[in-house]
Amino acid sequence: QLQLVESGGGLVQPGGSLRLSCVASGGSLDFYNVGWFRQIPGQEREGVSCLATSDGETYYSDSVKGRFAISTDNTENTIYLQMNDLKPEDTATYYCAAHRPPVTFGTPRDIFRLCNYGGADTWGQGTRVIVSD
Repeated sequence: QLQLVESGGGLVQPGGSLRLSCVASGGSLDFYNVGWFRQIPGQEREGVSCLATSDGETYYSDSVKGRFAISTDNTENTIYLQMNDLKPEDTATYYCAAHRPPVTFGTPRDIFRLCNYGGADTWGQGTRVIVSD
């Protein structure tokens, strides 16, 4: 059974950078769609970025496009989220997630749906990111 563990959160000043990591164990991420989500207390969870490991297709929400980059390392079975030019509104708990769809409608549509409508099979425990002076 796949398990995910995030790390890399912390306190950073506005304009700074952080890299979040999500290590998968209990199985390979091959052919999974993976993603990073964030949640502020009292608000709905937001899909930040998703990636299809089968072909590298990526999706970013408008709020992070151009600042964040999602990637995977197959040898390390790890998902990364490089976050640059961080803003106070990026403050949240960040979760990684993975989903292996039983059928595919094409990776762009699959990862758009994952990020915007959820449905992930496996979630990490979350890592807190605080952007503040």
